[in-house]
Amino acid sequence: MKQLFSLAASLLIVELYAQNLKDFTAPKGYQKIAEAKGDLDKDGQDETVIIFNTDKKINTDDHDDFLRTFFILKNIDGKLKIWKQNNTVLFSSGMGFYSEDNTPPELSIKNNTLSITQIFNTNSRHTQTYQHTFRFQNGDFYLIGSHGRFEDTCEFNYLTEINFSTGKVITDEEYSSCDDEEKDIPKDVHKEFVHPFKTLIKMNNFRIGENKIKIPGLKKELNY
Repeated sequence: MKQLFSLAASLLIVELYAQNLKDFTAPKGYQKIAEAKGDLDKDGQDETVIIFNTDKKINTDDHDDFLRTFFILKNIDGKLKIWKQNNTVLFSSGMGFYSEDNTPPELSIKNNTLSITQIFNTNSRHTQTYQHTFRFQNGDFYLIGSHGRFEDTCEFNYLTEINFSTGKVITDEEYSSCDDEEKDIPKDVHKEFVHPFKTLIKMNNFRIGENKIKIPGLKKELNY
């Protein structure tokens, strides 16, 4: 009974808040590059998430590079309303070595959580993958999961997984070589541990790579 009352109270707060949201209109000059729909606040109604290339260009010498943003929209009485906008989680359109070949970010809504995947090349051999998962709770969106993979076509494959709700962290380093006669190959490293994350990071306070934790037993830090 207590849990049902808490859920009903939370839904009422969300509903009252939603009545004051602004109507959404795609900003002039913005280019939509990804969209997904799904229920993010357990109210039985699908939200819409849209990623845009904005018209705000970053000064570069060799290619166009535009800032990106995404909107989380609620459908209220048949109209899309702006529930949340974020300008911190996404890299710009010119990120990486072959930015013109980058696939757009991928959106996924599953089990009332939002996952954003970004993939790009850092040079002709290296590929970087980031996936971050956010959940709506306590009146805001918080980072609850981080997946990162950095791989070379021949020499290495680094993987990191963090569950911020449970504190479980996995870091994995695999090494190899394109040269069959290469003997000086580093040993693989696999580490699993629990880190006491004291607080979760709000989505609008999160920037990729600006956070780090020490890996127990190793003279290394893990950035996320």
